[in-house]
Amino acid sequence: MPDVTVVDHPAAAAMLARLRDEETGPEAFRDAAARLGSLLAYEATRELPSRDVVVSTPVGTAQARVPARRVVAVPVLRAGLGLLPGVHVVLPEAEVGMIGLERDEDTLEAREYYRKVPPLEGAWVLILEPMLATGGSASAAVQVFAGEGAERITVLSVVATERGLQRVTDDTPGTHVVTAAVDPTLDDRGFVVPGLGDFGDRVFFTPR
Repeated sequence: MPDVTVVDHPAAAAMLARLRDEETGPEAFRDAAARLGSLLAYEATRELPSRDVVVSTPVGTAQARVPARRVVAVPVLRAGLGLLPGVHVVLPEAEVGMIGLERDEDTLEAREYYRKVPPLEGAWVLILEPMLATGGSASAAVQVFAGEGAERITVLSVVATERGLQRVTDDTPGTHVVTAAVDPTLDDRGFVVPGLGDFGDRVFFTPR
């Protein structure tokens, strides 16, 4: 069974409803995407190791905890950029990499066209891939980074399919996936059904 967490929270459900609704315009869509990105990042880093520190307050000192690992967020261009602002709300010090993958509309396989990431040795890597449809792009991204020494790699997805989840797990065992929903199927174009349409087009308002 894939290592998957489906976020079960009323706030996540409300943001997902806004994202699914075809009447949601670009500004509201971006806002909902960012808010849901925060909830996904929160869940993905629930077990992030921390270390004890002492901080000075206005009236004394206090014991506190801060992350003990670097976190690197890697949006899959371009759709993954819609989740990045929300990730930074939860993890303001998260470093950012980028990977560009585009889907061949005939084979539905991913082709890399851009990559720039900070060193990943020992880091917790969050791959931001909103629509985990066939799983090809997420799997390709994980495989690119799997050999670079990351302690943990997690894919953050808004909507996934069983097929996509299985593909990621089969291709890259040990990868974690955090998603807001698992939808049943794909159409003949490789779009998730019922899904929410093309996430990137709706974030950046590029109507087909």
